[in-house]
Amino acid sequence: MSVIIVTGSCGLIGSETVSFFAEKGFDAVGIDNNMRKSFFGADGSILWNKKRLQRLYKNYWHYSVDIRNQGKISSIFKKYNKDIALIVHAAAQPSHDWAAKDPKVDFSVNATGTLVLLEATRQFAPQAVFIFTSTNKVYGDTPNRLPLIEKEKRFEISSDHRYFKGIDETMSIDNCLHSVFGASKLAADIMTQEYGRYFGLKTGVFRGGCLTGPAHSGAQLHGFLAYLVKCAVTKRGYKIYGYQGKQVRDNLHAFDLVNAFYYYFQNPRGGEVYNIGGGRFANVSMLEAIQMCEKLTGERFNYEYIDTHRVGDHIWWITDLSKFKSHYPGWQSKFGIEEMIKQIYEAQNSSAPLI
Repeated sequence: MSVIIVTGSCGLIGSETVSFFAEKGFDAVGIDNNMRKSFFGADGSILWNKKRLQRLYKNYWHYSVDIRNQGKISSIFKKYNKDIALIVHAAAQPSHDWAAKDPKVDFSVNATGTLVLLEATRQFAPQAVFIFTSTNKVYGDTPNRLPLIEKEKRFEISSDHRYFKGIDETMSIDNCLHSVFGASKLAADIMTQEYGRYFGLKTGVFRGGCLTGPAHSGAQLHGFLAYLVKCAVTKRGYKIYGYQGKQVRDNLHAFDLVNAFYYYFQNPRGGEVYNIGGGRFANVSMLEAIQMCEKLTGERFNYEYIDTHRVGDHIWWITDLSKFKSHYPGWQSKFGIEEMIKQIYEAQNSSAPLI
C-alpha cells in the first residue's frame, strides 16, 4: 500500500493532487480543517469539495486537523508510517491582504505549520518525498524593477531582455519588499530546502505563480482567475487594484502542476527549487482576461478601477520553466488561458456548488 498525505486537500491544488494520485491507486490521506472559510468567508469554504472527494474516492480518508497541531499531525504520520510515499503540502494562508491583518496567524500557518510537517516527515517517514507549494512572492517586488514596457492592454518586457521568456530561479530574494505573506512563505520555502540539504530528505520546492482550475474556491483576496470568472457569471462587481489593469500573470492549471509533482516524485532531487507556472504558453493581463470573460458571457463585465496597487504586488510575472523542463523533459503543460477560463466558466454554470 502506498500512501500520499495531502495538506489543504480540499483546496485547488490539494484536491487535484488527491484525484490524480487516488486514480493511480494511492491511498490518499487528506488534512484540511477549512481555515479557508475563516480567511475568506463563504466564498472560500471548501466543504463542497470535501464532500465531492469523499463521494468519488473510496481510497480517500479525511482529517479535519490544523497543520500547526504537532500532536495530531504526529499521530497521523505514526498511523501510516512506512507506507507514506509522498507528502504534498498545499495548505496555506494564501493572501497578501489577509496576512497584513494578522501577521501572527499568517506566519504560524505558513511557516510553523510547514516546520511541523517537515519534522513529522523526518521522524516518521524519512523515506517519503516531500513537496512544498511555495510561491513566486518569495521574490518580493524585485520583478517590478524590470524595464517594463506599457502597451494597450498589458505590460511587457523587451524581447532581447534576459527575462523575456520568464523569470528564473536566479532572481534575488533579498533587498526587496515581500509583503507579510511573501515573508512567511519564504521562511517555509527555505526551511523545506534545508530539510533536504541538511537532513538529506527528498524535499522539493515549487514556486508557483497563479494556479487555477475549475475546483478553485476563488475569493476576492485570493484566486485571481477563478474569482474573476465567478464575478462574470454572477454579475458581481470586481475591483482592479492599480496598474491600469495591465498587470500580467501567467496561470498554470492545477492538473499541470500536479503532473509536475508526479514527475518530481518519480525522480526526486532533494532540496531543489523550481519556478513553476504558465510561462509564455499561458499568461494574461487583467484587461485581457476581462475581455475573454465578456466574450464567453456576451455581456459587459462589471468592474471598478481603484488607483492604488496592493503592497508587494507584481506588475508583470511570467515564469521561466527551463530548469524544471531540463530536469524533467517529459513534462509539459496542456491548458492555455482560454481553455482554463472556459473550464471555470462551465463549472460556475453547472448545477455544482459555486466555486
